[in-house]
Amino acid sequence: MATEAPITTVYVRNLEERIKIPTLKETLTEIFAEFGSIVDIVAKTNLKARGQAFVIYDDPDAAEAAVETVQDFEIFGKPMRVGLAKAPSDATVRAHGSEEEYELFKRHRLAEKERKQAIAQQEEQKLKRPAPAPPEAQGQAKKPLKGAGLKSTSGAAVVPDEYLPPNKILFVQGVPDEYDVDALSAIFGRFDGFKEVRMVPGRKGLAFVEYDAETGAISAKENTAGMGLGNEGKPIKVTFQRQ
Repeated sequence: MATEAPITTVYVRNLEERIKIPTLKETLTEIFAEFGSIVDIVAKTNLKARGQAFVIYDDPDAAEAAVETVQDFEIFGKPMRVGLAKAPSDATVRAHGSEEEYELFKRHRLAEKERKQAIAQQEEQKLKRPAPAPPEAQGQAKKPLKGAGLKSTSGAAVVPDEYLPPNKILFVQGVPDEYDVDALSAIFGRFDGFKEVRMVPGRKGLAFVEYDAETGAISAKENTAGMGLGNEGKPIKVTFQRQ
């Protein structure tokens, strides 16, 4: 983003999980309001978010003062662990940046959330699968299959293309044979920051489209994914390049 939004959010953990959310928010407000104006307090009841909260201020100095002062302050019989959040909140980005920067920030955040969810789901599925039989029991060891153009993952979960985080380069699949660089440039060149189209040598139907910035790539992906091309009108698949 052109404007770097300050961190005005305090991340609070080690909270008593049995306390009801309204009571927790009221108590946190009483404690943290001493350091500045609070925009919002976020606390959720789902399993992964229990015992945690985010206190969002309108000023970064207030957040820093709260972290320095409230560390290990005891509430509900447990000492709070506090620190500045790793990323600014939606409210902070909206207040300090343009509408375009805010929308781009939200897309990044949601894409990263979906990416982590996809990894977690694949790890969970992997744990449910039965262990493979040893090579001796299979007669002979099978060679591992490699995905076309994908980097080796060394056993790590591979994030599906649809959940890859945004970047400046798009990967286009299913391009009709009659479409060349010029034809694809006419389609993808309509979006801001377009640089070039690169066909994949020796591989039919594959191309990369590069932009100057992620904003252009995001806009192009949203407007061309699933577009029907060629005589048969088969949809193309447009994703972000795997890094």
